[in-house]
Parts: sequence; structure tokens; C-alpha cells
Amino acid sequence: MSRVYNFSAGPSCLPEDVLKECAAEMLEYGTTGQSVMEMSHRSKAFEPIIQDAEAMVRKLMNVPENYKILFVQGGGSTQFAMVAQNLGIKHKKAAYIETGVWAKKAAAEAKHLGINVDVLASSKDKGYSYIPRVEKIEGDYDYAYICLNNTIMGTHYEYLPDTGNIPLVADISSCVLSEPLDVSKFGLLFAGAQKNLAPAGVTLVIIREDLIQDVENCLPGTPTMLCYKTHADNGSMYNTPPCYTIYVLGKVLHWIEKNGGAEGMAKRNREKAEYLYNFLDSSDFYRATAEKGSRSLMNVPFLTKYSTGSTDEAAIAKEKEINDKFVKEAAKAGLVNLKGHRLVGGMRASIYNAMSLDGVKALVEFMKKFAEENK
Repeated sequence: MSRVYNFSAGPSCLPEDVLKECAAEMLEYGTTGQSVMEMSHRSKAFEPIIQDAEAMVRKLMNVPENYKILFVQGGGSTQFAMVAQNLGIKHKKAAYIETGVWAKKAAAEAKHLGINVDVLASSKDKGYSYIPRVEKIEGDYDYAYICLNNTIMGTHYEYLPDTGNIPLVADISSCVLSEPLDVSKFGLLFAGAQKNLAPAGVTLVIIREDLIQDVENCLPGTPTMLCYKTHADNGSMYNTPPCYTIYVLGKVLHWIEKNGGAEGMAKRNREKAEYLYNFLDSSDFYRATAEKGSRSLMNVPFLTKYSTGSTDEAAIAKEKEINDKFVKEAAKAGLVNLKGHRLVGGMRASIYNAMSLDGVKALVEFMKKFAEENK
């Protein structure tokens, strides 16, 4: 069976070159006589693997020397709590911009931990289809929080709010290394790896050193494992890290470097996204859900002409029938994981770094054929 084009929002497709390298080294890594899956994280064999992954993150993202790079577990959802527990300690007050499910969940977690959360702006009024403009954030906030790319809604910040001395925190899970990013503008960045970096299991955290506190200075009751200093002081190996996932992450980072780094990824991703959005905008059968000026390069939700928003049962049934047919026939054509999130409906094509332009072109050709057959 030939490989399919995988448009999953995450875990997502990985570069084929990386998969082949991992397959070739599955039984034995180098001359160690063992797989990375079997290695002790304390061994001399694994030490250069995690060191190389850290060095590559620093190189590709131009991470300043006064930032620590951490590999932790628990995904982005655990970071919702860790950010509040480690940063929300002086005023117990934080600013959030609500642009979708993940920013909303992050704010709710901070509230649960006793942080006074100010939602400065929200795009809920239009189903989170745009990024609200907040030029400047001022006040006695311990930090300001954004989700840079919204996987479900298909939106992305094309600007950064000016936060002055307030540390800016960003969830970059679905856009990490998809384009250049000035790390120095942030106090903390985090990314679940399973979209652009590696299989699920490791979360990348980049944190400015002055924001790292002893566990005694975090919010009362913060567990040792949820203190950034625990991981910073132990080279991300306070406990057993997800060794194999970090190994794959390192491979992906080298693949990104070979393909032009963040700048090369940006060029590749803009070409793919423009090809798909141009088709959607010119179609009388499909439409993109995200507004122009806020559109993601990574996640493209779209609806058919049958998605009218009507509450009529027959219209709802017809929309579901068409969507289900699209997803089923696309899968037969080798285009998988295109079902849209339930909060948006329709379909969603996630076109992360590893997705090729050929994959996007194959999708558009299928969409043309499907539209012609179902008008």
C-alpha cells in the first residue's frame, strides 16, 4: 500500500526522510547495539541525542542565551497550569486574549488556580473566525497570554501585542518553526511536539531565565514536577523523559535545517496555504471559515455551500450527508483525516511543515472533482 496524504491536525504527518532514518535505526542506533527506545536516559548513548535536540532548537529558533530550553511531558494542556503556577505569583493577575478553544481552556485553568484573569479581547462573537486587535497591554499583570495559532478555528496572529515589561506567553503548538519567530519578544513559549516536531509525548518549553522560580516561590501547592526550575536544573531529566520522541524531534529539526530552516519552512508553507486559500476563495462550492488577515498557514477549515447555518432539520441532514461523503471519498483517494472539528463543522486540512505541495494540489484536484459531482 502506498502512503496517503495525512491532513490530521495532530498527531500529524512526519517527513518521510525522517521516518526512513528512524526505521533504519530501529534495531540499533549507531554502534550502541540497542534501539533508542531501549536506552537509559542517563546513559552516555542518550546524552548526545538530547543535547543535539536542544542545540538544534536554539540554532533554528535563534534562542537567546538567557533562555532555557526544556523538554517536558503533559502536552500543552499541562502548560496551561504550569504557566499560571510559575508566572502568576506576584499579583496573581494575568491578561488573556481569547481566540478559540485552547486560549479559553488556558484562561479557565488559570482561574481554577486562583489567578485573576482579565480577558482583554475575544473573537467569540464571530465563532473565533478572526484575531482581535490588541495593540498594547498595560497594567499590573504577571503575564499576558496568547495562542499564536488556533488549530481548530484556523486563525493565526499576524501581529504581536506590545506588552512592555509584562512577559508575553504564547502557545505555539501548531505553528512552531513554521516561520521565523523572534523569541526575545516572549517570556515563555511552549509547543506540544505532535504537529510540527515529533510524535506525541514531549512538549518544548522556551523560558526566559529570570522567570524561573524555586518551587517554594511558585503558587502554593505547586508540585515539584510542575515547577520549571525542576526541569531547568536537571537538563530535562529530573524524571525519565520521552527519549524516543526527543530522538525523533532531533531528526525533524535536522530535516528542517536541510530545507532552509524557519525561513525555508515559511516559504514552503505560504506556497501551500496560498494555493489552497486561492482555490477556496474562487470556488462557488466551498468557503474558508477564517477571515482574511487572520488565516493560519497550518490549519485550513472549510465548508461547502450546503453549510448554511440553517436550523432546518432537512438542511442539517443534507450538510452532514455531504460532509460525510466528502471525507469518505477523500479517504478512498488517499487523502485522510479531513473531517472538521465539531465546533466548526465541514472539513479541515492541516498542512504542517511535513505536508508537501503535491499533497495540497492532490487535495484541490479532489475538491474540484467532488464539487462538480455534487452540485
